[in-house]
This record gives sequence, structure tokens and C-alpha cells, in this order.
Amino acid sequence: MDGSQTSIRHSASGPKPRNLWRRDLDDLLRLAAPVVGARLGIMTMGLSDSIVVGRFSARELGYHALGWAPTAIVVTMLVGLLTGAQVMTARAIGEGRPEVAGAVLRRAIVYAFWVGLAATGVLFVLGPIGLAHAGLQPDLARGASRVLLVFTLSLVPYAVSCAAAFWLEGLGRPQPGMWMMWGANVVNLAVDLVLVPGRFGLHPMGALGGAWATCFARTFLALGLLIFIAGMKDARRLGVFDRAPRDRPAEIEQRRVGYGAGASNVFEVTAFNSLNLFAGWMGGFAVAAWSVTINVAAIVFMVPLGLGTATAVLVGRAYGARDPEGVRRAGVLSFAASAAFGVLIALVTLPFVHTIAGFYTVEPTTVALAAGAMALGCLFYWPDALQVVAAQALRARGDVLLPSITHLTSYIVVMMPVAWWLAIKLHMGVNGLMWAVVLASYLAAAFLLARFWMLGRRDRLAA
Repeated sequence: MDGSQTSIRHSASGPKPRNLWRRDLDDLLRLAAPVVGARLGIMTMGLSDSIVVGRFSARELGYHALGWAPTAIVVTMLVGLLTGAQVMTARAIGEGRPEVAGAVLRRAIVYAFWVGLAATGVLFVLGPIGLAHAGLQPDLARGASRVLLVFTLSLVPYAVSCAAAFWLEGLGRPQPGMWMMWGANVVNLAVDLVLVPGRFGLHPMGALGGAWATCFARTFLALGLLIFIAGMKDARRLGVFDRAPRDRPAEIEQRRVGYGAGASNVFEVTAFNSLNLFAGWMGGFAVAAWSVTINVAAIVFMVPLGLGTATAVLVGRAYGARDPEGVRRAGVLSFAASAAFGVLIALVTLPFVHTIAGFYTVEPTTVALAAGAMALGCLFYWPDALQVVAAQALRARGDVLLPSITHLTSYIVVMMPVAWWLAIKLHMGVNGLMWAVVLASYLAAAFLLARFWMLGRRDRLAA
């Protein structure tokens, strides 16, 4: 039995309540693990580029980092905009209409192509202009602009790969996306090792080689996923090869879910980038310490991100099946699992913050600052996990606006000014930045959990 079928058992003659809870927990963990692996693969690809380019030349690493930065914001937005493919596919399976899933995929791919192409055009034209007026040294701006232009060429294949991977996740089959992502990592590293230093008689390309490696890897990922989908045994049953009928309500809902997730992602990226700027105002040691702290937090965040994807699939299926008890059960299990992970990782991390910081740098001041911030970070792991999972659960059940408003309020309206006030005005430094993150995470988690509880209570009363 495939992943798209394991959770569609809601009849009165089905499993007993205790078995339903156990089944949904098994499904949650089974879906989350490959998604975590795929998301870690995304981070590994960027890390590989940085290591290979950095070992070749520190100057080229600067070009690479600056050229990557504008595309990182766009990539984050693209990921959010295409989340609708995941949610709508899960709903179609929950409704018992698997043949509709193909229409979701075709809409997602077309949408991904045009959104990716528009992003490519905007960055291709405005990116170099922005870098030229960012106060950088002329040589740094020119080098970063060349790298940026190559990175933009990978946005369309990356958007298409996201659409395909999210569709598979919505079906409950995240494993192919994970394996393809790690295959893309192999391609990326191989091209890095050839183009960056210029092997086999090629001219050394430095940061440009790293950007081309990312472009080739993302193209490989998109083509690999599309070929896999076309070759699935039940591709025809799922309507993959059928022309997608015009269904304006479904089209609007698919885009609406993506708009909400995309807005939330942009709010968070903008807010955290502002904290990087605040750290820069405090000096080199603060920037380094904050970079270490956020990098560790980003690695930890991959697990809640995977749980959030699995939650969206389970909640979407139950919502599509008109099963409010299933929605509630999926939410409770997901929230409990994410909170437990957050507490566990905090307990494991806290005794070793100095050791972890030492992996990144041997400079004593930076290690001390980073260790202190990471210790405070242990306070935000579990609410941060809860807020991302709760946001996904709400979007999967059709509540798109509230998560976006919550993230705008928590991270832009609250976190940014509080971080400036604590870190700069009160001279609390990196710890002040982290206290602001902690506050915003608790605020977001409280709002989103309360909203999920209110909607669930309304559904039970209506039933």
C-alpha cells in the first residue's frame, strides 16, 4: 500500500480510536523523516559551494556569498508560493479523488515556470543595479553581479523541482524528493570540484563555477523528479497525463495557500536579515557569533520544517475527507511531536554550547559570545518548532491569512524593534538579539495554537 492510501481510513468501521492515534503518529514520522533529509540536502548544497569556493579564494567566496544573497530571498518566496501544490494534493487524496491530483501538479508546474521566469527577469535586471548601489567596493560589486546572473538562471528549474517535490509530498511519497535532492548534491559537488579550481584543462572559474554547479544541480533535480513522476505506475490513475480542466475555485485556492506561505517566508527572512544588520553594527565579533548561532538554529529548524510538511499532508487529507476529528488528531500529534523535539534538542544542546561554537571558530571572544547566545537559543527551539508546525496545520485546513498576519506581527512588528532596543539601545549585544527571537517565537506559537484550537472547537460544535 502506498503512502497516499495509508491515512485514508475514516469510516466508522475502521480502526479503533487508539489505533487511529497510533496510525497517524506513524504516518507523521514516516512522512517527516524524508522531508527532513531533503531539507538538509538543500543546506548541504549551499555548504558544499561555500567550502569549495572558500578553499579556492576568500575573495571569490565574498563574490559567491553576495551573489547568492538576493536569490536566497527569492528562493524562500518561491518555496512558499508553491506550497499550495502540497496542500491541494493532500486534500484531493482525502476527498477520495486521486484523479484530481494530476491537475494540481500541472497547475503547479505551469505556475512554477512563470513565477520562476518572472523572478529571473527581475533579478537579472535589478540585481546588478542593487549590488552596484549597496555601498560595496566596485570590484566586489562587479564580481558578485556576475555570480548573481548565473544564479538567476537556476530559478526556473528550482521552482519546477519544488512543485514536483511538494506534489509528491502531498501524495505521501516524500522519499523520491529526498533521494533526488541528494543526487543533486553529488552533481553539485562534482561540478564544483571541476569548475571552481579549473580541472581537466579548464580555466579556473571560482565563484562563477560554484554558481554554475548550483544551476546544473537544480536542473538535474527538476528533470529527475519529472521523469520519476512520469514513470510512476499509477501516474495515469492520478491524472498526471490528463489535461488539467479549468477549475477556477481550485486554482484560486491553490494560489491562495501559496500567497500566505510566501508572505510568511518573506516576513521571516526580512526580519532575520535585519538582525544580521544589527549584529554588523556591533562589530566583527558580534557578526561572527550571530552567524554561528543562526547557523546552528537553521540546522535544528530542518526537523520542525519536516514535521510541518507532514502535518500539512495529514491535516489536508483529514480536511478533504470532512473529518474534523482527524484534523484535530493530526494537529495534536504534530504539536506534541514538535514540542517534544524542541525540548529534547534544547536539553542535548545546552551542555555543549561551547563545544559546538568551537567547531565554527577558535577565536575565544567569538566562541564565548556564540555560546551565550546558543544557550539562550535553547529557550526558543520548542516554541519555534510549534509555530512552524501550527502555521502549516492552519494553511492545510484553509486558514491562510492568520498565519501570515501572525508572522508579520511577531517577526516584523515585535521582533525587529525589540532586537534593536535590547541589542543596540540597552547594549545587550548578541544576547539581546536572541531574547527578541525568543519573545517573537513564543508570541507566534501562542497565536497560532490558539487559532487552531478555536477553529477545531467551532468544527466540533458545528458537527
